[in-house]
Amino acid sequence: MRWTSALSTLASLEAAVDQVVEQAQASLSATPDLGFVFISSAFASEYSRLMPLLQERLSAPILLGCSGGGIIGTSDQDAAQEIEDSPALSLALAELPDVVITPFRITSTGLPDLDGPPDRWIDLVGLSPQAKPSFVLLADPISGIMTDVLQGLDYAYPDATKVGGLASGGPAVQQGSLFYNGAALQGGVVGVALSGNVALDAIVAQGCRPVGPIYQVVEGDRNIILQVQDTTSDADPRPPLEALQELANDLTPEERELAQQALFVGVAQSEFKQVLEPGDFLIRNLMGVDPKGGALAIGDRARPGMRIQFHLRDAKTSADDLETLLRQYQQNQERQTASPVGALMFACLGRGERLYQEANFDSKLFNQYLQDTPLSGFFCNGEIGPVGQTTFVHGYTSVFGILRQPD
Repeated sequence: MRWTSALSTLASLEAAVDQVVEQAQASLSATPDLGFVFISSAFASEYSRLMPLLQERLSAPILLGCSGGGIIGTSDQDAAQEIEDSPALSLALAELPDVVITPFRITSTGLPDLDGPPDRWIDLVGLSPQAKPSFVLLADPISGIMTDVLQGLDYAYPDATKVGGLASGGPAVQQGSLFYNGAALQGGVVGVALSGNVALDAIVAQGCRPVGPIYQVVEGDRNIILQVQDTTSDADPRPPLEALQELANDLTPEERELAQQALFVGVAQSEFKQVLEPGDFLIRNLMGVDPKGGALAIGDRARPGMRIQFHLRDAKTSADDLETLLRQYQQNQERQTASPVGALMFACLGRGERLYQEANFDSKLFNQYLQDTPLSGFFCNGEIGPVGQTTFVHGYTSVFGILRQPD
């Protein structure tokens, strides 16, 4: 199994395609079985030309990709780079012996009923769950079907790892931001299912740290939390805003200032785990506050009985979170026989230099812990990755999909 990544920052699309194809083919030294291409919105007016140009120069039976507000790839310097707000084209090629690669496209037309049997989803993908596939998914954010698709795929393939991202690039997402089967497409989801002699590991760095106690939702309505109870005390249930105001009194001045602009709600993904850790929470936006009634609206369904904890996000927390996860992965890999061969990175548009005030931060950290692992990807309108046993669309997150041979 071999994987390579190439990156071009040339402003001419033809020249950029020539450069990445030449670099990738020279590095792979084999006929690729699969390719991923990511292109910056600087080329939006030329999206329809991308796949024909690649097909003229490259022989890859399966090639898919999307547009991004920023592009991630590995240049001649052998270090991954994150190119933001500039022309960029990234190409990843893989030789995958003994791997079954099943490409598919899902559109809003004829989307299976989530209350129906899983067979419809299996028919859409074209692969049995017994094949034990892993998925890479790319979506048009305008379609608005990604959450339903993830629920359906989790239902039909509950043990499968699923990673990916929603195309980005401002108005470009309305001009055919997905690339599949030789053409630029608008709408829906494209992806590949990988089965056989391959494993896909996921790292999901949500970049938040918890503050205050864990609360249990006592009363909720749709996405509105009406009453919570502190799980560490015998206090009576109360409105969540009241609990938040009490929590604010215990924060440092720096934390209180941060809470004004970067306060989130973590939703515990396990109903049974007694001791919850940061990675056990799905981070969701705090959507609104009712000053009169004390209710909070969150970017998730507020279900009575679920546990929540307030979280803060800043550059240091995001860096520490990602480094912890990469260190844990590296330590786990030391006990494995198969090393990673390649990786895809799906990062939020709100990360990168906007967050860290430093270029290539997440990719540089990745290279530090997984040296010599080619990396490609893009900055997304939403990142796809698992928390616990469920796959979600995230925000402000970096998701890595790491390919290797199974142990």
